[in-house]
Amino acid sequence: MSYKTLDKAHVTDKRVLVRVDLNLPMADGKVTDATRLERVLPTITELKKKNAKVILLSHFGRPKGEVVPEMSLGPVADFMAEALGEHVFFVDNCVGPKARGAIKAMKPGQILLLENTRFHGGEEANDDAFAKEMAEEADLFVNDAFSAAHRAHATTVGLAKHLPAYVGRAMQAELEALARALEKPRKPVVAVVGGAKVSTKLELLDNLLEKVDAVVIGGGMANTFLAALGFNVGRSLCEHDLTGTANDIMAKARDLDCEIVLPTDVVVASEFKAGAAARTVAVRNVGLDDMILDVGPDTIDDVAGHFESAKTIVWNGPMGAFEIEPFDKGTVAAAQKVAELTRAHKVISVAGGGDTVAALNAAGVADDFTYVSTAGGAFLEWLEGKTLPGVAALNQKK
Repeated sequence: MSYKTLDKAHVTDKRVLVRVDLNLPMADGKVTDATRLERVLPTITELKKKNAKVILLSHFGRPKGEVVPEMSLGPVADFMAEALGEHVFFVDNCVGPKARGAIKAMKPGQILLLENTRFHGGEEANDDAFAKEMAEEADLFVNDAFSAAHRAHATTVGLAKHLPAYVGRAMQAELEALARALEKPRKPVVAVVGGAKVSTKLELLDNLLEKVDAVVIGGGMANTFLAALGFNVGRSLCEHDLTGTANDIMAKARDLDCEIVLPTDVVVASEFKAGAAARTVAVRNVGLDDMILDVGPDTIDDVAGHFESAKTIVWNGPMGAFEIEPFDKGTVAAAQKVAELTRAHKVISVAGGGDTVAALNAAGVADDFTYVSTAGGAFLEWLEGKTLPGVAALNQKK
């Protein structure tokens, strides 16, 4: 795909609409995780230094086209001002007289945050009139919200129809990292796919089998594959109705010469709670009352060996129930191995997904991966091989 970066944008004294993702987690009116804001600061700062009039657009929560005071971006504007060390203007609408007046009053280098775009039904409906009304107050459009790129909304798709469109620095970094991971990777490529259920990762697995050399399957979904192979999984989380599907996946993998890596030993307990009595057993020795909650040391060694033979590693989902000790060891050990190989410049590592980011942060290695996506649903849909509307809208060849 061909898209224009900020290197090609002439923004001095121009009104620049910038779609960012400021859907930040908050508690008691305070931001609890500023990662998404931190990702877009380079774009905002660059535009400011080039004396653009920076007009920020974002959604917040799911107000469903209604004005919900608790979902206002006002508190985020204050938090952003602290992060930037300068004033961020705010207006409580993204269209209409107030928005037009605030934009008209802007001076080059100033930053204005408009109110939650989802306060208007036209946002999620990708209403052309709504997009055009916003576009009339700007000279060009910059999309820096990859995390919203899987939504065909007015501020992710519609604006690109009415204004010269560019990719912001955060989205540019994301697209370049993803291209290195699957589109033009250094081979061999090893994918880690974990999580609770196979049913949520069917499209992802189907796409990955055709692009990678090995898939390491962990988490609760590995139990479904073990059951498909005839192993007892006791009281473990398992989609027994999908064992046939798991067998089909393994058959397709054999046809494509893609190795499926499953646990050979597991950590089991009789209950899922912190500090529960746990033991390690071979997968053939799981008892009827056992719950599989993590992978064992032999599996960790096997997975590490696959990592060492790889040139590219793509990660989505934990190896076990990492949220509770002692069932975090497999995920932490695997993550630390990838981080070690990345630091040594032996692999390119790209990870994403909510649980994945949390797991890498818990392991203390998120900063050591080549790239960690905070995009959630957009990252997952990209792994599934789907076209993301917000990215396609920026394609110069469309």
